[in-house]
Amino acid sequence: MEIFLVGGAVRDTLLGLPVGERDWVVVGATPQEMLALGYTQVGKDFPVFLHPQSKEEYALARTERKTAPGYHGFEFHADPGVTLEEDLLRRDLTINAMAQAPDGRIIDPYGGRADLDAGRLRHVSPAFAEDPVRILRVARFAARFGKWGFSVAHGTNALMRRMVAEGEVDHLVAERVWAELLKALGCDTPERFFSVLHGCHALAVLFPEIEREYAGADGHGQTLPAPLQCLATGARASGDPLIRFAVLMFSLGADLEPQVRIDQAEQLCQRFRVPRDYARVARLAIALQPAVAQGGADAVLQSLERSGAFRARNRWLQLLEIYRLCGLISPDYARTLEQARDETAAIRAADLERQDLNGPELGRAIAEARRRHLAGMLAGAGADSEKERE
Repeated sequence: MEIFLVGGAVRDTLLGLPVGERDWVVVGATPQEMLALGYTQVGKDFPVFLHPQSKEEYALARTERKTAPGYHGFEFHADPGVTLEEDLLRRDLTINAMAQAPDGRIIDPYGGRADLDAGRLRHVSPAFAEDPVRILRVARFAARFGKWGFSVAHGTNALMRRMVAEGEVDHLVAERVWAELLKALGCDTPERFFSVLHGCHALAVLFPEIEREYAGADGHGQTLPAPLQCLATGARASGDPLIRFAVLMFSLGADLEPQVRIDQAEQLCQRFRVPRDYARVARLAIALQPAVAQGGADAVLQSLERSGAFRARNRWLQLLEIYRLCGLISPDYARTLEQARDETAAIRAADLERQDLNGPELGRAIAEARRRHLAGMLAGAGADSEKERE
């Protein structure tokens, strides 16, 4: 029995990055031997075991064979005769197909280390084409390592194009697409996720709303369409995946009517079963844009009420961050609107001149007091802006 550290832990160690989860491959063992050593079996489709102390995953070396379309149609074969090289051969990219022996020696049968040095995302074998999720993974790794100039190898991109043409991408389920997108949104260059999908023609299948933006970019000689440029800019200022997603949704279809943009965002969110909080913030950002851009006490008060900002302060801050990152409002005006929310939310019945109001009359009186306060604040902010311009 031999045990090797494999995959991402080896890759990240060579890159000098922090190592998160560690995965292990066991060569020359049977399930019975693993159980006798105190490991707990957790895998149903193939033998995976938890270490009795560390609880890290140890998988028996295995091979796999495609048996049906999509990524569920695989048959796995694990026995003591499967070699480490055979196990590594089934992996997606060469940079993920390296192993480390207990003595620290790197086993690299497919050139992963050279591809790391070259900043190249290259498939290990033609078996890459058997799993459409690998297209998403390549796009995600491009987003993660984009700041170091990693790019997709020409042969790998050609293979991904062929997979798209053969309809493999059609078999991806919504939850898996969102899971990979969410990980990409947390990377340093999330826009690369979409540009790689565009390059292999998968973007038109998965995100036609974003693919349409490329027509305008190509017409203006731009490398990236405006929404992806906005996402790239926003990612440099905010590491929050929710904010990044909302910035992207807000930037799509800038020349369309607000309701059309809302419908477009909702369709995308429904298609990939995007979590409710992500979808809600994206929808609100689009819906409230006219009021926030217009300014004025009535419009701002309406935005505060529609967004539920008096109950949920953080939601208002999220919207202001999105608008600021997209260039709709200045940092100074964002701070004014943040203060406006806090001061108007503090206005209560006890602050009114009349204390005999109740029910709808009381609600209207509080709203009017908030409107007057907002008018004074916004007028002051406007006067300050005029002085700065002078």
